[in-house]
Amino acid sequence: MKTITFAVPCYNSAEYMDTCIESLLALDGGFGDIEIIIVDDGSAKDDTPAIADRWQERFPDTVRAIHQENGGHGAAVNTGLAAARGRYFKVVDSDDWLDEAAMAPIMGFLRQEAALDQSCDLVIGNYVYEKVYENTRVVMNYTNVFPTDRIFTWDDIHRFNPSQYLLMHSVFYRTELLRFIGLELPRHCFYVDNIFVYVPLPSVRTIRYFDADAYRYFIGREGQSVNEDTMMARIDQQLRVTCIMIDALDLQEVPQKKLRRYMENYLSMMMCICSVFLRKINTPESEEKLQGIWDYLKEQRPDMYHSIRHNVLNVSTNLPSELGRRIGLGGYHLAQKIFKFN
Repeated sequence: MKTITFAVPCYNSAEYMDTCIESLLALDGGFGDIEIIIVDDGSAKDDTPAIADRWQERFPDTVRAIHQENGGHGAAVNTGLAAARGRYFKVVDSDDWLDEAAMAPIMGFLRQEAALDQSCDLVIGNYVYEKVYENTRVVMNYTNVFPTDRIFTWDDIHRFNPSQYLLMHSVFYRTELLRFIGLELPRHCFYVDNIFVYVPLPSVRTIRYFDADAYRYFIGREGQSVNEDTMMARIDQQLRVTCIMIDALDLQEVPQKKLRRYMENYLSMMMCICSVFLRKINTPESEEKLQGIWDYLKEQRPDMYHSIRHNVLNVSTNLPSELGRRIGLGGYHLAQKIFKFN
């Protein structure tokens, strides 16, 4: 068994996938215990399939290239998870990379845990936004939330700040945990990373956090899934993911109080995103969809509806009237400047 499987979803990624894969190969350190699964998700516009095959030919004991019909990011993650032979599983998008020095203590811990019968369920590191057009970077860490020197449980965590959430960039899961819960992401849908960092959490019993800036993430390119115009164009997919998250878990059944509070805040954030972008679209159809997603939450999770609907984020972004819409969007743009997202 390998220590870790890195799944790299690729879709017409020829321009930047080499940098990603090189950064992962650098983590081997002569141990021969990492696995890189390049999932070519139906690329047809560039040399992605050939590049993936070349990497496999050069490093046959480490790299596997899997070619499949286009199914979207979620389908590529599913394929990587199904094929993984590592004790741990990490998704690294093909336009991102991992920092070798920052990953050193994390890899050391993963190797230690991989030798045990019962390994830590979840390992967390920092991620860094590389702001493309501003030539700046923003480090997202969790030093105020997690202990930094030991394995811990959800009972040991502190409160997350409003801008802090676990993202796909920050998590390393024990592979068998994801398989045990039957995690499967929807096909042909963006924003499925929210499901990936939400649904498994109640099954996580042990956690280790490293204050290391491991994952590097470009943000701000035109056409990126978190670009504002792109998010408005794909609002139906955001709504779909939010509904899946509503259906997946009844948070009243999550026994860990601190985890339950965090997950409720995460779902509140998802509802806020839906509200903001539907109000930005500002058409009769978008208003119907906005009412629809709130009705869906109320029908499916009535016990959670009141607290989420009255969360300060959702109060401010759902104020009635045109004036209320402008106030809500103004607050959103202020939060953008403070928290450096999008």
